[in-house]
Amino acid sequence: MALDRNQWQKYLLLLLLVLFSSSFVIVSSDGTSADFLQPECLKVANSEFTSSIKDLIDIIRQVASTLSQFASFFGDFRLSNAVSDCLDLLDSSCSIFSHAFFFYFVSTGKHNSTGNLSGDLRTWLSAALINQDTCNDGFEGTNSIVKGLVTGGLNQITSLVKDLLTQVNPTSALSKTNRKAQFPSWVKPKARKLLEGNRVSADVVVAQDGSGNFTKVMDAVLAAPEYSMRRFVIYIKRGVYYENVEIKKKRWNIMMVGDGLDATIISGNRSFVDGWTTFRTATFAVSGRGFIARDLTIENTAGPEKHQAVALRSDSDLSVFFRCRFRAYQDTLYTHTMRQFFRECQISGTVDFIFGDATAIFQNCQILARKGLPNQKNTITAQGRKDPNEPTGFSLQFCNISADADLRAAGVNSTQTYLGRPWKLYSRTVVFQSYITDAVRPEGWLEWNGDFALDSLFYGEFMNYGPGSGLGKRVKWPGYHAFNESSQVNNYTVAQFIEGNLWLPSTGVRYTAGFETDKLKALRC
Repeated sequence: MALDRNQWQKYLLLLLLVLFSSSFVIVSSDGTSADFLQPECLKVANSEFTSSIKDLIDIIRQVASTLSQFASFFGDFRLSNAVSDCLDLLDSSCSIFSHAFFFYFVSTGKHNSTGNLSGDLRTWLSAALINQDTCNDGFEGTNSIVKGLVTGGLNQITSLVKDLLTQVNPTSALSKTNRKAQFPSWVKPKARKLLEGNRVSADVVVAQDGSGNFTKVMDAVLAAPEYSMRRFVIYIKRGVYYENVEIKKKRWNIMMVGDGLDATIISGNRSFVDGWTTFRTATFAVSGRGFIARDLTIENTAGPEKHQAVALRSDSDLSVFFRCRFRAYQDTLYTHTMRQFFRECQISGTVDFIFGDATAIFQNCQILARKGLPNQKNTITAQGRKDPNEPTGFSLQFCNISADADLRAAGVNSTQTYLGRPWKLYSRTVVFQSYITDAVRPEGWLEWNGDFALDSLFYGEFMNYGPGSGLGKRVKWPGYHAFNESSQVNNYTVAQFIEGNLWLPSTGVRYTAGFETDKLKALRC
């Protein structure tokens, strides 16, 4: 159900009690009292943690107030977009420290969280941490005066969030995961049926020929209720929909179902060269929690000469993308923040075409390097972890990494292709049990800028196969690991990538919880 005004007033009042009380107690459903936070979750007293949250909210509001003076700045399209991005990002961070936290504490995992408080907190704090960087990045190529006015405040927010991350304990025990399970516990039974089945009972239908409720996807999104705990299903009939779609953070549990990769296509062409920030170039952007997409294509057709041009940007926590295609060139898939799972998807692009600071797992995906600009190098991943306490990273398992048709036609060696490069200081990506073609260079990985992050990054490979999987000529960086035992990679499987770094045990449809050596043998055949 959606939250009404009275519920919101009650929750906001209770939040104020949380922020200003040194010993806040919640009464559970059985009448017993419980600490505001689980004692084993924090390294500090609850009062210290909540006091830090209050300070953060105050600073965020101050920075937002300064920026809002430039919200109607005319004459500079890029600057206007950068300011708009920052206001949205600051608002997102503020939500993390208010109702997002509050919903979890009060409802004990019933509002699109996992039931693992440490994991949820570290994920949300990581999202709040990277928002400041994204805000700063948006000012590239704009009047530096505005950026200078807010840089101090943004840096202060970043510093405080980093401190909060150190105050949250890693998970003390791994969640028990049924190896044979096909869905994680937070994917509700009804959603599982929607993901598995071919027939979908939709709340609204989008059809270009007028046979549905709407002719545009965005109109259907606006019809969805806010803060809904009920799954809202939008069925998009075959056709090419030329529009930019944005699902704001207030719209939870939306599911979009298309007629197939070649049938339902959402297409846009925004680009950095045309004055948009990278953040705002996305053809499809989603922030609302619990988003699910199935059987559709999202593309950005700006072309390689327009540089950054995102197809999908996701900040949706606990989101699932199943049998979807993401097609562009530079910066195709922006896994910006939060926890995301991609299963049986096709992702194609050129430079950094899977990037961001999410905790994202890719299973059974087809990853295709395209032909870009002359003398350009392809990098598949650019993971943006900036602090060692963040649980974020990319995990690629059972994927097929190869060249797209245009690159094959030109010759796979005509463009040098690498598995990734370190966008931020603690960039983390692990590729295992995947098929790698000769499209990937023998070195495997590429520097970002000289020796930047080569000591602090964490890149690993294990049990890959194919002509591009040989480890003999791989980079010799201190942060690169050629694993030779499954125990060394076990923490990066869907089920175990939470110990110490706290990934969720699993997410999505028909997932594989750990290693399946028999399956790998079958793939090799």
